[in-house]
Amino acid sequence: MELNCRIWDSVLELTKVAQEKGTDPLLWAIQLSSKLNTFGVSLPSIELANLLVSHICWENNVPIAWKFLEKAMALKIVPPFLVLGLLSTRVIPYRSSCPAAFRLYMELLKRNAFSLKECTNLPNYEKIMNSLDSVLHLSQIFGKQANEAGSLLVLFVFTIVWQLVNAALDDEGLLQLTESEPPWSVKHQDMEIDIHNMYNEKRKEYIERLQSMNTIMTIELIGQFLQNKVTSRLLYLARQNMCAHWEHFSDGTRLLVENSSALRNSKSITPEVLLQLVSDTHKITSQHFQANSLQELHIKSRPLINSAGVCLGVSRSALWLPLDMMLEDAMDGSQVNATSAIEVITGLVKSLQAINATSWHEIFLGLWMASLRLVQRERDPIEGPVPHLDTRLCMLLSVTTLVIADLVEEEESVSTNEFEYGLGCKSRVSEKRRMDLIFSLQNLHDYQSLLTAPQSVIPAANQAATKAMLIVSGINVGTAYFECISMADLPINCSGSLYHLIVEACIARNLLDTSAYYWPGYVNGRINQLPHSVPTQVPGWSSFMKGAPLVPVMLNALVSTPAPSFAETEKVFKIAVEGSNDEKIAAATILCGASLNRGWNVQEHTVYFITRLLYPPVPLDYSGTESHLISYAPMLNVLLVGIAPVDSVQIFSLHGLVPELAGSLMTICEVFGSCVPNTSWTLPTGEEISAHAVFSNAFALLLKLWRFNHPPIEYGVGDVPPVGSQLTPEYLLMVRNSHLVSSGSLLKDPNRRRLAQVASSSSPKPIFVDSFPKLKAWYRHHLACIASPLTGLVNGTPVHHTVDTLLNMMFRKINRGNQSVTNVTSGSSSSSGPGSEDGNLRPKLPAWDILEAVPFVADAALTACAHGRLSPRELCTGLKDLADYLPATLATIVSYFSAEVTRGVWKSVFMNGTDWPSPDANLSNVEEQIKRILAATGVDVPSLAAGGSSPAALPLPLAAFVSLTITYKLDKASQRFLDLAGPALESLAAGCPWPCMPIVASLWTQKAKRWSDFLVFSASRTVFLHSNDAVVQLLRSCFSATLGLNNSYCISSNGGIGALLGHGFGSHFSGGISPVAPGILYLRVYRSIRDIMFLREEIISLLLQTVEDIAYRGLPKETLEKVKKPKNGSKYGHPSLAAAITKVKLAASLGASVIFLTGGLGLVQSLIKETLPSWFMSIHRSQQQGESSGMLPMLKGYALAYLAALCGAFIWGLGSSSSASKRRPKILGCHMEFLANALDGKISLGCDQVTWHAYVSGFLSLLVTCMPTWIFELNVDLLKRLSKGLRRSDEEELALALLGVGGVGAMGLAAELVIESEL
Repeated sequence: MELNCRIWDSVLELTKVAQEKGTDPLLWAIQLSSKLNTFGVSLPSIELANLLVSHICWENNVPIAWKFLEKAMALKIVPPFLVLGLLSTRVIPYRSSCPAAFRLYMELLKRNAFSLKECTNLPNYEKIMNSLDSVLHLSQIFGKQANEAGSLLVLFVFTIVWQLVNAALDDEGLLQLTESEPPWSVKHQDMEIDIHNMYNEKRKEYIERLQSMNTIMTIELIGQFLQNKVTSRLLYLARQNMCAHWEHFSDGTRLLVENSSALRNSKSITPEVLLQLVSDTHKITSQHFQANSLQELHIKSRPLINSAGVCLGVSRSALWLPLDMMLEDAMDGSQVNATSAIEVITGLVKSLQAINATSWHEIFLGLWMASLRLVQRERDPIEGPVPHLDTRLCMLLSVTTLVIADLVEEEESVSTNEFEYGLGCKSRVSEKRRMDLIFSLQNLHDYQSLLTAPQSVIPAANQAATKAMLIVSGINVGTAYFECISMADLPINCSGSLYHLIVEACIARNLLDTSAYYWPGYVNGRINQLPHSVPTQVPGWSSFMKGAPLVPVMLNALVSTPAPSFAETEKVFKIAVEGSNDEKIAAATILCGASLNRGWNVQEHTVYFITRLLYPPVPLDYSGTESHLISYAPMLNVLLVGIAPVDSVQIFSLHGLVPELAGSLMTICEVFGSCVPNTSWTLPTGEEISAHAVFSNAFALLLKLWRFNHPPIEYGVGDVPPVGSQLTPEYLLMVRNSHLVSSGSLLKDPNRRRLAQVASSSSPKPIFVDSFPKLKAWYRHHLACIASPLTGLVNGTPVHHTVDTLLNMMFRKINRGNQSVTNVTSGSSSSSGPGSEDGNLRPKLPAWDILEAVPFVADAALTACAHGRLSPRELCTGLKDLADYLPATLATIVSYFSAEVTRGVWKSVFMNGTDWPSPDANLSNVEEQIKRILAATGVDVPSLAAGGSSPAALPLPLAAFVSLTITYKLDKASQRFLDLAGPALESLAAGCPWPCMPIVASLWTQKAKRWSDFLVFSASRTVFLHSNDAVVQLLRSCFSATLGLNNSYCISSNGGIGALLGHGFGSHFSGGISPVAPGILYLRVYRSIRDIMFLREEIISLLLQTVEDIAYRGLPKETLEKVKKPKNGSKYGHPSLAAAITKVKLAASLGASVIFLTGGLGLVQSLIKETLPSWFMSIHRSQQQGESSGMLPMLKGYALAYLAALCGAFIWGLGSSSSASKRRPKILGCHMEFLANALDGKISLGCDQVTWHAYVSGFLSLLVTCMPTWIFELNVDLLKRLSKGLRRSDEEELALALLGVGGVGAMGLAAELVIESEL
């Protein structure tokens, strides 16, 4: 210690002597260096830096002392960074008292702060940076455990620039306007003594001028840091990893831009330039990287949509193809979804917006047009038990509007100090998305053919146009007027379109106001006064809100007219909760009327209110021992019947209420299924209902919410089950319970907030299957019935007694000697005998007891028929009697028949027209129609006459099932049960050998001729379920149609969305039923494909084959062979190449959409984790044949990069809020580990090296620019390995970008790369 003191005392003495003598700084530096070497002090010296700065501040603030310091820094006797850090804390607070010192400090900054590489190569660099951390408290202020020298360097540069910003603000009196106190002292501080008479009156003017010049220089120096190639990169790293601090920094910079007079007086930088530098991340990042990455593929074509908006041809607009496919897929009524369409579409929109590098205006327009195309495809619908126009209009006018409303709210409610997708600062609260929405709607008006309203919607569209016309005319009228007026009453044409309904939907959700009515072309004219012929009051919503009673006329008006706003639906809901029994029934009827199906402006409120009413609150005065739901039976039944239609169920599904609906239905089933049906209720219509009726309606609706009827093979195929098999009661309740989570981050999502409100209002506590013991017992029995042959009926048990009773009820008119159906099949004697009276044969048993016995009853009846003791007609009549007695038994009959068919133990029966109905009357016509439907795919249809002249045959359970369904009338009462049995029948027949499904379609076509197109189309789908080759051929047709690479089977050679999805299907074209677009076929087929895992390899194969077709058909030969990366320009400059790249993106988006929709999370993760690595390691045909190393292999690599990135984005999303995203780090980490090992040479690749390089650079470029959160979640060591591998592949810019978004842990290495490469 004593020696150490002597060293520094001697150094200080040397300096003072040299200062007094005016020694040349270089000579002083040589002497100083020699003395330090004598004492064994290593250079640069940290202690000397502290000593020299302390010497100057402030007893020796003279020019010679500053020269000594500058020379010591130049010769690296002291570490420049540390000196600058020490000076910043000493000089900046006293810059007013010592302006010359501040000027000298800035000069030292200019000379040393931009020579970073030189300084980072000094000995003891890490020790120097740690000392700097101690001086400036970097780790403490920024809250980062920056233990790497590179990270500390980033913080140091950021600190220096931030200090300068605060100093300039303070100089101009603006610092007090900032929201937070500066981390370092920058405010002017007075000296305790008047050093060297600096404030002599003679020098005052000079001092003030120097201070003013210093402020200008400060701002110019800020600009230099932001413009310098190296320091701007370091500041970008700070921006990426210290969002909150950067936001304060940029706030201060914006204050300077807006208010600084010094900035305006600068000759080297303007306010506009400074604002751009601090605001535009692309100016900070490397321009070279942007041009050398896959991002350039985004900007080579602009949107080209024809006037009809049908997206014919391959253009940038076709990049919204995943939206069209997802929307059309949601129209499949064979399955509902547990996840809200709003959530799915929002995630998809965000992913496409990021990956396609588009503005919100562009994607809003794309979303509107995709939704409009969805509606237009239903313009000439086929009839059948499938969702129709109401569901499609819900998607356009309710769901799409809510998606956009949530996106706008997300932007306008975001805090300025939060992360966007986990990285990078969010922009300040603005209304940019709202303005983009307005522009998109104004542009949408140009696509009139898309906006034409379907016939049934024209009155609503006309009313919306009339409302706008009256307001524009200055005529103030109330809602009552619109309920009375008609088009004939008006002197001008007020015909409306879907455009007017879209605008009204946006106004209802506060996205627009009525100023939209004044947009050019929105109304056709004005009037001066109201027509006198219009009545002033009719029964309707306005009179209801004024207190008019719910008399029949009023009730009919409210049922047939949608509620105009939330207030009306809320009042109806309150009546349903608080009113009399008749009022409750009336309110339930109103909510299930037009307000549900056509109330697009209030639809989300209507479905929420209905869901809440399905579990009404316990009355305050209720004191009974049974469930309070029993007293609500009439209202509940009205609700259950009202929401049973296919369109209504799909509307609930689109709004994400299936889990809440399932929870309420389970409760109703548990309560009413346990009741003995001794009590009945009479509805106002005169209909009498019992507990059995309420249970059956609830049970039938509940079973529609999961694929209960599908074969057992679908519950476990390979390692990944198909999408949909998770829709079990347990899964639905798990999703429902997740809505109760009150996490702040989740409830910032408006859609999650809405769902949480509904879930908590019905039952604020989690619900589990164990809460419903009767339902749980039935469900276990149901699964057991599917898994193995029926066993367990014990003689003398209550179940056996119920079986006997039901069989005697069903077959009471049959007398076959001394044996009944019961004692033939089960070995027991009949408990009642066939001669009992009808009234006594209707057992008064709870529904759950009956359902427990039904599988045994069905087994007994089917066995008796197989052995000739029951005729087919008697079998079907008995089953129909059972279903009429308790309609819910149809579900168990479906379950039993489905299981028995899959077991294959029953002989086939001939559908000969004698014992069983015959399909011969139109079977050949069905075959011809199937061939016409599949004409666009080129798939061969097996001949239905393959068996020669033998009659058609079906397995006995299937023959019994189809015969049973044919006995139902096609009326409203039977429809809800046919909606349950129909999909089950289709699935059952489709799983049987060809031509079972065409035979079933032929039989049903004879029953319901108006369903002919639907039935034939359903039959055509089964062609693909029996042959994977047919599925591949169908997918090949999808790729060819979309890319316009069609063969002779094509519908359109233009390609695009119009060619893929067409314009619907049916016999509305000349010449009868038309070929169906391949995309529509696939979307209606894939859910029934048993083994979906083969699609991973097939999609890759089809994608790469499509890329070859694109290349060889669309690019000149010389371009394919000679395109290479130029030294100073883009490799994508060729016009035909740009078009080819656009097509490659489109092909990849189609492949990703197919994988995402078909297999969901499991298939996507398997593709990324297993299939892609396996493909890259395999040797391919092109390698064996010596594929040229030109453009084609590069396009293949980019295609695979887009496929992987899009698949991941669709299923995981960009951020971390979805449940699926929780699995992302593990799966993506495995894939990145594969990339790193391959780049390190640890894995031998079999693919073309150009393809591999294109894939790696393309995939990582997309992740860095579009999905930075994905990178942020990965292990830092893995990122470092990838970065080193990229540098070895001459991808230094990409290596840096990868580390730049890797978080604080990767920031140090990123900084070192910046310095080393001087990027």
